[in-house]
Amino acid sequence: MTRLTSFIGEYMQVWQLQVAKAKFSELVKLARKTPQIITVRGVEEVVVISKKAYDKLSNKPDNLFEFFQESPLKGVELDIERDKSLPREGEFEV
Repeated sequence: MTRLTSFIGEYMQVWQLQVAKAKFSELVKLARKTPQIITVRGVEEVVVISKKAYDKLSNKPDNLFEFFQESPLKGVELDIERDKSLPREGEFEV
């Protein structure tokens, strides 16, 4: 028996372990498009994802420089302007 569950706008199918074993080819085919959850004794234990999704999740830059170089925002111009107003008045205890 399988059921559907929603995750970040995608519908993932939830499979009982014995059904996942019996229909493994179908599970793999569906996992290419969206993650699939496998339950063991009613508890969600495993998520099957495509190799492409795995690579995307596991590809972490080695350092902060690489992180910013790979950012989709690289090259975006930011309009940053400092507030030139005077500081607020206040009483401070020493």
